[in-house]
Parts: sequence; structure tokens; C-alpha cells
Amino acid sequence: MEESYLLKIASILGVDVSRVRAASRLLDEGGTVPFIARYRKEATGSLDEVAITDIRELGARFKALDERKRSILESLEERGLLDDELRGRVLSADNLTLLEDIYLPYRPKRRTRATIAREKGLEPLAELLFRQDPRLSVDPVKEAAGFINSEIGVDSAEDALEGARDIIAEMISEEKDARAALRDLYMSRGMIFSSEVKSSGEGREKYRDYFDWSEPVKSAPSHRILAIFRAEKEKHIRLSIAPPEGEAVDLLLKRFVTSESEASRQVAMAVEDGFKRLLSVSIAAGIRKEMKERADREAIRVFSENLRELLLAPPLGSRIVLAVDPGFRTGCKIVCLGRQGQLLHHDTIFPHSGRAKEEESKKKIIGLCGRFNIEAVAIGNGTASRETEAFFRGIGLSSEIDVIVVNESGASIYSASKAGREEFPDHDITVRGSVSIGRRLMDPLAELVKIDPKSIGVGQYQHDVNQASLKKGLDDVVISCVNSVGVDVNTASSHLLAYVSGLGPVLAGNLVKHREKNGPFRSRRQLTDVPRFGERAFLQAGGFLRVTGGDNILDSSAVHPESYEIVYSMADDVGCSVEELVADGQKRAEIELERYTSEKTGMPTLIDIMDELARPGRDPREKFELFRFSDEVGKIEDVEKGMILPGIVTNVTAFGAFVDIGVHQDGLVHISQLSDRFVKDPSEIVRVGKKVRVIVTDVDLQRKRISLSMKNLGSGK
Repeated sequence: MEESYLLKIASILGVDVSRVRAASRLLDEGGTVPFIARYRKEATGSLDEVAITDIRELGARFKALDERKRSILESLEERGLLDDELRGRVLSADNLTLLEDIYLPYRPKRRTRATIAREKGLEPLAELLFRQDPRLSVDPVKEAAGFINSEIGVDSAEDALEGARDIIAEMISEEKDARAALRDLYMSRGMIFSSEVKSSGEGREKYRDYFDWSEPVKSAPSHRILAIFRAEKEKHIRLSIAPPEGEAVDLLLKRFVTSESEASRQVAMAVEDGFKRLLSVSIAAGIRKEMKERADREAIRVFSENLRELLLAPPLGSRIVLAVDPGFRTGCKIVCLGRQGQLLHHDTIFPHSGRAKEEESKKKIIGLCGRFNIEAVAIGNGTASRETEAFFRGIGLSSEIDVIVVNESGASIYSASKAGREEFPDHDITVRGSVSIGRRLMDPLAELVKIDPKSIGVGQYQHDVNQASLKKGLDDVVISCVNSVGVDVNTASSHLLAYVSGLGPVLAGNLVKHREKNGPFRSRRQLTDVPRFGERAFLQAGGFLRVTGGDNILDSSAVHPESYEIVYSMADDVGCSVEELVADGQKRAEIELERYTSEKTGMPTLIDIMDELARPGRDPREKFELFRFSDEVGKIEDVEKGMILPGIVTNVTAFGAFVDIGVHQDGLVHISQLSDRFVKDPSEIVRVGKKVRVIVTDVDLQRKRISLSMKNLGSGK
């Protein structure tokens, strides 16, 4: 990357350019963000994943800028328009908006009113008027009379003046400094207006708030921008964006009208026409684009934060689980899963179909719990969830068997997906869905990576944002989460392995096939026996892949294989084995880290190594805690104003948080109800998966809406 761009990135991020340069070089060499952040701290000065991702994205933006510059220069050269001065202006542009403004007067155009006027030979008249030379007593009508030519459609002096004004209007609309000034006015003082369009389209009522609405451009929140753009797309409203028109025109008049002559009056007329007909349309379109990009970025940020919390939700761990996909008429599909999530048994019970069926279901469940030594019951939170939970709690199961309601969002997507069919080709979607519910409890991360993040239900207007940007942002989150937790190479699915730094779907598939053919890996080094798993992949992935119970205790930790020799030296220096070093904190306390620094290895890496030796292969996720909904409510009809209920945050948006209180319909805690103090961003107070207490402030049975508050209640756990 060019040094000038590195300096700009350093300035934007507020970090030393040497750190940006190092991160950029590592990225260019194929390093992944998790690898660079974790194992190249000395090079980058311990830049975190957020900063390294920003460097990557800004670098890509500058690369796109360079490519656009090359394209513009080629176009100008091919048409004989390029000179040194113009080349310099193009090359010095530091953003796409300025670059396009510079190129605008030279861009190949469709036939405009100004083009037609030029074809009629009126450009000299336009230039004469536009100069507004106070030393010349220009009579516009007299000058225009010299351009009358009926054969080409200039029948009068007014025709000539009108054509000249068209040329001036276009010149003004293409002047980059005027566009920049006007763009600033739109951003600082502009308003968005929406009005009703008479229609009978589906979903019309939910946009009623926008049938007569206005808001400043600079303060419109992302969720509202996306909402009104969707309403416009669905033809329920009409949108416009405008600054105070008088200020906009006055800004242009001060810039382009330079005297009080008759020529200046013609220029003033051209200015007003140029603003209304050209600039207002062009600038508004640009502002719309900028607003949409801003809203997309914010929506993707919110979605990404929610997804991270969901992926890093505390796992129950390796327990033997009976998972239930509840239902009334079709019964409850049940599966028994082993400690590694393997399917041991599946069946269907009908606990909600009369007394006889209920007794039969009770006997079957008690029998399965004894047969498979069930340790926990996972119940999906869909239809019949609370009724099924009550059934399981009332049949006399051992107090050691935890009954847990699990968010099943996305389970149906997995059950019908290619991944689900490949994993369970001989079972139908009901079995796959139940398996997904059980595994979601055991290890949310390992299960959720099989599902398109957009189907998990923690987004906001996810179908309205730029889909390529959304996918990239969410993929970054999944990759970050997978690598921060680490992956057991002997139990992980190919879907999970595909997100490990340096792997991808092909290598992940090869690794699983090799494992199935040759048995469990005994060491990390054996990974290089996998087809196409070369040293480059080993460098990127080695530290994130765990071999539990293998030949080398370090293989189960986040210590990178390239640092093993350092650990061996430490053990030798304190006179013990690596295993003893891991087990004995006093031995580790004897180590003087400064002795092991080198040109390649600094204190950040050494500190990370010591942390890993203290807790090798530690899971960074929080400890799993049981949660139970209130027995007072099981459906929305049970909910009453004033009730104080426990709940779990299921989604965080820019305007508040949705909370599951156990009635199949999430309630909304508006941002104004999240705390006794002012809250700018809901994520300051809540996150997906957080356990909270809420008070019911309103219940709308007709629209199935529950309003909640967390004021004066605390934020819960």
C-alpha cells in the first residue's frame, strides 16, 4: 500500500504509522485478522482485531479509489482530454466523492439541454455572460441577437439567452467546490420529508408514522432511515431530501454572481435554474446514498454485536441431553444426544393430547432418562414450549436433571439445509431440528455456525442493507468468535473448522475425511499429513486448533507451535517437564520472562504464553447459568400490566431491546425505558442473552405487543 495511504489510515485510527504498516504487510502476505491479532503482537504493537479489520477495510477502500483513478485517467486519455493539470487533480483526490466531482465535467453525457445549446453554438455567449466583466458594458439581449439562427432553432435573442443559461446552469452544477459546499449544507441543515402515497399494499399500516413526517438528515437514526427507504420501495410513501432552499440558492449566488450587471442577472437566473433542475436532484441522490451507507454500517454493527453475543453464549458443555422440539397436534419430537452431540435415539411423544397420551409420554421420558443417563433436557422455545416445560417439570424427574428452555431460532433453517441433510441423510427435518436444539444448548457456537447468520433472528432490517457488506461483516464476527474459543480438531464439524484461521471449506473437509479414515489426531504436527494442509495453513491455523488428550499438552492450548521451543527452554531452566510447568504455579513463578525475549518474541507473546500455561485451552466464554421463566405466565393473555418478570434479551436494536418473558411473543423495552439515566446506545445497558428483570407497562392483545421497562429494577445478571 502507498505510504500516503498508510499515513491517512494511521491518522484516522489514531495509531502510529509503523503499526499500520506492519499490519498491512501481514494482511498482504495472507495473514488472517485473528492470527495477526493473536500471534503477531510484536509487529503490530498489540493492535486488536477491530483495528486490524479497520486497516484491512480502509486499505480496500483506498485500493478501490486507485482503481477508479486509473479508469478515469484511461477514459480521459482515450478522448484526448487529459493534460498535466487534470492528471494532478485526479491523482490528488483523496476520496471517491471528490474524485467523481473532478471527473463530472468530463464524463460522457447523454444529450442535455446544455449539450443542445452548445451544438447551436451558444457557448461563447454563455462564457461572455458568465465572466460578468465589470469593465465591459455587456447588453445580454444585444449580444444574444448575434446568435439568432432560425435554421438551428435559435429564433430570438431570448432563445439564445435561454440556451446560454442552460450551459451556465450545467457549468455551475459541475463545479466541485460548489457541490462540496452544497453537500455540506444538505448534511448540516437538510431535512428528510415523507408523505403518504394512496395505496392498498400489504404492510401499509406499519408505516403509518411516516405518512407525514420530517427529520434532519444529520440526526436521523439508522433504523428509521432503513424503515422509510423500505416504505418508499414498497410504494407506501414518497420521500424527498432538501436543505432550506433560500440558503442553498443564496450560497450559489454568492459564489457565482460577482457583480450587479445585466450579465450577472442572467447568471443569477441560471443559478436558480441550475439548483432546482440539476444540483438539488444530484446532491439529494448523493445524500440518499450516503445516508443509506451510514444506516447500513450502523445496522451491520448492531447485527454483528448481537451475533457475537449469541455465538459466545455460555455452553452447557459435554452433557447427555434429551432435546425436545415441542408441538401440540403433531406431538413433541424428542432426541437423545451423547456427550459429543451424537444422535443416540429419537421418538415422538404426545403430552398434550389427553390424559392417556400424557401418561404414556411420561413413562417414555422416564424410561429414556434412565436408559441414557440423561443429565439435561433442552426444550425449544417455539409453539407449546411453556406447556411442554410444565409437563417435564411435573413428571418427577431427578432433581439432578436440569430442564432448560432453548432459543430455537434457526433450527428449522438447519433442519432443511444442505448441512442438515448431509449430517443426517436418513432422518427427517423434525429429527434434525430437535438435534439442533439440543446441540445449541451444549455448544451454541459449534451449532450456530451451520446456520446463515441472517436466519438467527438478531438483526435489524437485515434484508434492506447491502448484502455483500452484511455477509462480510457477519463472517468476520463468526471467524473472530470461532478462533477466540478455539476448535477441537478431533470433534469439530467441517462447518466449524471452515471458520478457523487459514482453513476454509476445502481444507476443513479434507481434515474431517482424514480424521474419519485415520482416526483421531494425536498431535498438531499430524495436521500437515492432511492433503493440501501445508506449512502456510499450519502457521495460520496451528494455534487455534486443539488436540485434547494428545501426545503434547501444549497441543491443547493456544500456545502457537512456533513458540513451543520457548516453553521447552522455560521448563529446562526451572528443572521440570512441560507437564509439571503447567501443573505447578510455583514453578511458573520462578520464570524470568525477560530472559526469553528476542528479536521475534517480545513480552506480549511471553505474557500470553504464561497465561496459557496457567489455564491451557481455557474457554473464554462465561459459565453457564440456569434460567427459568415465571410460572405466572405461559401465553400473552396471562401477561398483565404491572407484573415484574424475569426475561432474556433476544435482540438489541438502535431503538431498544426485545426480551423473551416466556410467552412466545417478545416484549420491547424502548431505549427510554432501559435505565433511569439517559441511554444513547442500548448496548451500553443490555446484550443478547443477558438475563434481566422487567416490569410490564402495556399489553396490546390485538396487535400482540408487550411494552416493558427496566427502570428502577436494575439490569439483572
